[in-house]
Amino acid sequence: MADALTIELPNIASAITLAGQGEENLKTLSKQTGARLVLRGQELHISGTDKQVDLASRLVRSLEYLWSKGNIVSSADILTARQALDTHREDELRDLQKDVLAKTRRGEEVRAKTFRQKQYIQALHKHDMIFCTGPAGTGKTFLAVVVAVQALLANQYEKLILTRPAVEAGEKLGFLPGDLQQKVNPYLRPLYDAINEFIDPEKVPSLMERGVIEVAPLAYMRGRTLNNAFVIVDEAQNTTTSQMKMVLTRLGFNSRMVITGDITQVDLPLHQESGLTMAIKILRHVEGIAFCEFSQKDVVRHALVQRIVNAYEQYEK
Repeated sequence: MADALTIELPNIASAITLAGQGEENLKTLSKQTGARLVLRGQELHISGTDKQVDLASRLVRSLEYLWSKGNIVSSADILTARQALDTHREDELRDLQKDVLAKTRRGEEVRAKTFRQKQYIQALHKHDMIFCTGPAGTGKTFLAVVVAVQALLANQYEKLILTRPAVEAGEKLGFLPGDLQQKVNPYLRPLYDAINEFIDPEKVPSLMERGVIEVAPLAYMRGRTLNNAFVIVDEAQNTTTSQMKMVLTRLGFNSRMVITGDITQVDLPLHQESGLTMAIKILRHVEGIAFCEFSQKDVVRHALVQRIVNAYEQYEK
């Protein structure tokens, strides 16, 4: 039986937020429910079968805390809301939407957008060593940097160390121009970008000169003991077994270490096992270490990224 429903949105800003760029959110909502959603000014028209209209209406209402405030609604928000409705976790969903982790320098709110991201953030606050694996766009490194910068600014740690192996996807460092630091900087750029979201870029060089923030290749960690530090090891799937053991055993007093990586994107020579994969096997049952695993459902970048990751996952099965 066909049915129709109109939801009056409070203002144009909330309508634009709900619809998303290029009405991408309306397309996602339609795909998730089977209903047809059309936005005319501040009126959202939903049509379809009784069941489709009811589900679409409940899904839109479950996102009201976000769109009513003009906060960005992502495809991940919609998929998480659908998951919450299917599993009767509406209360958890409201907590997820309301729990703001931090604000960027531009005033944008940073929060967990999936239930797995929330578990990861909880682990980042609770454990001294955290392994986080998953595809690109799931927030592995970004959320770790958010928590780390907050802890640094609250004087919980004396320094923030971000490191990653200088293993290249199809390039050779030797052929790149400049000295070693200039050669490895492109690999560290994503880490700088994440820091600059929360600390004025003009202040970062001073913090680096004083050793408060250190961004360096993994090789620079050898022989050190990292005390009073929040350490993030990024792109850890490209560590060798010996490199991984080396960096894990650098952990000092009052320190926290987060190891992130995508075990499907290993750039090591053929037949060389990833240090990240091996570490997860060896340390899986060691007390005090947390393990978080993201999937394509946790991708919070452009909706197309999620579909790309999903397509590769299906092809590789």
